[in-house]
Amino acid sequence: MPMLGAILTPHPPVLLPKVGRGRERDIAATGKAMEQAAGEVARWDPEVLIVASPHTILYGDYFHIAPGSGASGSMADFGAPQVRMDVTYDAPLRAEILRRAEEAGLRAGTLGQRDPSLDHGVLIPLYFLRKAGVHCPIVRMGLSGFSALDHYRLGQCVAGAVEALDRRAVFVASGDLSHKLKADGPYGFAPEGPVFDEAVTRTMASGNFLEFLTLDPSLCQRAAECGLRSFQIMAGALDGLAVEPRLLSHEGTFGVGYGVALFPVTGRDDTRRYASACQRIRRERLDARRAKEDPWVRLARLSLETTVREGHPLKVLPDALPAALTDRAAGVFVSLHKDGQLRGCIGTIAPTEENVAREIVQNAVSAGTRDPRFPPVRADELDELEYSVDVLGRPEPVDSPAQLDPKRYGVIVRYGQKRGLLLPDLDGVDTAEEQVTIARRKGGIRAEDPYTLQRFEVVRHL
Repeated sequence: MPMLGAILTPHPPVLLPKVGRGRERDIAATGKAMEQAAGEVARWDPEVLIVASPHTILYGDYFHIAPGSGASGSMADFGAPQVRMDVTYDAPLRAEILRRAEEAGLRAGTLGQRDPSLDHGVLIPLYFLRKAGVHCPIVRMGLSGFSALDHYRLGQCVAGAVEALDRRAVFVASGDLSHKLKADGPYGFAPEGPVFDEAVTRTMASGNFLEFLTLDPSLCQRAAECGLRSFQIMAGALDGLAVEPRLLSHEGTFGVGYGVALFPVTGRDDTRRYASACQRIRRERLDARRAKEDPWVRLARLSLETTVREGHPLKVLPDALPAALTDRAAGVFVSLHKDGQLRGCIGTIAPTEENVAREIVQNAVSAGTRDPRFPPVRADELDELEYSVDVLGRPEPVDSPAQLDPKRYGVIVRYGQKRGLLLPDLDGVDTAEEQVTIARRKGGIRAEDPYTLQRFEVVRHL
């Protein structure tokens, strides 16, 4: 039996009366929509729920699916320990999903569980579903740093496992939308916040899940979104199925987007298979970006690709490089991204080579092979990488964060021999205080240490 359908839900703790203590009335439309959606799911009479939550354990290179026979959890972290529940896991369905994921070449499993407790991204949707009479077992999964397409493919594995075991199954995609909708909200405002919410709610209403898979990663990061990857797995779980999309509500009362949508399955529809289109659009974007690369970025790419593919560093610089690359020396940072996620970043504050070109050659290789946060770049990843090259100006001392601008200046935090640096104009870094905090932590410098600050400008090449 194919999937019965899916429910897309937010997870604000304040939605529960024992947590909200009256504030839940400020998002009454969301609560009413959650009750409506849960009631509809109850009428579908599912045998199992597959729940994806951004707050379940997340790894950059691994899909975690909760192990064991079951789990429990409560809202104690939100002042309501009396709101608690126990769940049973559908172990055979979990095993079949993992078997199919392995066949598909996806890294997924039950290892690495640090806390077995149910997180609020699971508890809140289940709270409403239990109230509506849905008490079936669940499969609980987290998200990852993998691409949109890989999240979709995991959803396809879910759908295949459900059909193979003949389960009456419903997918629960838990996730809030942008956290940057209001200046007086807990996370502030970014112009990308409302843009993201408009795009996602449009997709909820239309059912055109390709939009979930092809949103600009930079837009998503600047919007501080929460649930998109849950929605991408859900889209894969409904691969090839006709649905009747119903956007039940959308609110941003507290500066965070809450959307509720329902997708009952009405039959099969082979036009609703989005993996190939996603792959094509992704390739077109990468090709378009590569076609616009300037000599700084092309040199970084050539350097890393030569090292990885040929096993030795670039020995001779290309002919006819601009004089700005060969006639001056400067510090340089090379950053690599893959599927919108950082894949490596290494640089030098001051020049260590005879010119900028040689600085790029060295740091591009280091970004791809020596960044301790990531495994070395593999040959099969090279065509998926996006590069940026920052050429640093001379650092100058400043007296306080008031003299910083995270869009214009990078920052260096120093205390004794410790030093932390952060480049300017990074997604998700909107204030000087955030910038200093991140740089300080990178350098292992405590807030109470009497550190000094420097700022610097960069010329960024994309």
